[in-house]
Amino acid sequence: MKRAVLTLAAFSTLLSYASCSESETPKPFISTPQTPADKNWKFESTPTWADEFNYTGLPDNSKWGYDLGGGGWGNNELQYYTDKASNASVANGVLTITAKKEAESGMDYTSARLVTKNKGDFKYGRFEIRAKLPTGRGTWPAIWMLPTDWEYGGWPKSGEIDIMEHVGYDQNNVHITVHTEAYNHGKGTQKGKSKIIPTASTAFHNYRVDWTPYAIRGYIDDQQVFEFINEGKGYASWPFDKRFHLLLNIAVGGNWGGAQGVDPAVFPQSMEVDYVRVYKMIEE
Repeated sequence: MKRAVLTLAAFSTLLSYASCSESETPKPFISTPQTPADKNWKFESTPTWADEFNYTGLPDNSKWGYDLGGGGWGNNELQYYTDKASNASVANGVLTITAKKEAESGMDYTSARLVTKNKGDFKYGRFEIRAKLPTGRGTWPAIWMLPTDWEYGGWPKSGEIDIMEHVGYDQNNVHITVHTEAYNHGKGTQKGKSKIIPTASTAFHNYRVDWTPYAIRGYIDDQQVFEFINEGKGYASWPFDKRFHLLLNIAVGGNWGGAQGVDPAVFPQSMEVDYVRVYKMIEE
């Protein structure tokens, strides 16, 4: 039986080739995605995009926009994000994002979430942010990146890069993480590493990601903590071939930040940012 089926299949294939006109172009063969070679990409020494915060007032609106509102942000968070100077302002060379215990539009806390979307969008590069983190149970600061165009679909299909995350109930334990369709906390498969930084909330530290076609590598104070390699399995594992933008925020409570409750007595709490610098990857 197998031999008869194969013979018939072969005969059908011959007929199909014979019926094609010479003018028709055969469909191209689509190969399986391949893991790219690590070309040891370098980065330019001068930032292509930066904010040194050497001014006073609201964050530079040519570089920063705001995500606004409450509703939990998909994580049962307790803050309402505003564009008020009381939640985000620049002075003395530092951007200060402040989470406060105050009622706003049905929420019990206010904070700010700054974004560079459509003002700073990047595909590959070195991203370095020098920051001092808040402290206290219920705080959830983040320095991170989201896709600008969501070309592969909603979260987590188009990816997320967390350059720095910290939850106040786990003081000084700083996390670097990526999320994709294949690797995310919803499935318990997310990829990330953490490092204890004893002075995370009392001193400034450098949080950095180097993003190339081969890997995303995370650093704290120039020491590598994390590496996520492109496995060559397509967007479900590696959606990081599209534009992303930066976000800076403090959330209050939420599924992770509020896992051990929120201490209202610790507020207000601030994340201070000395600078944000983006260096272009040098093409090989």
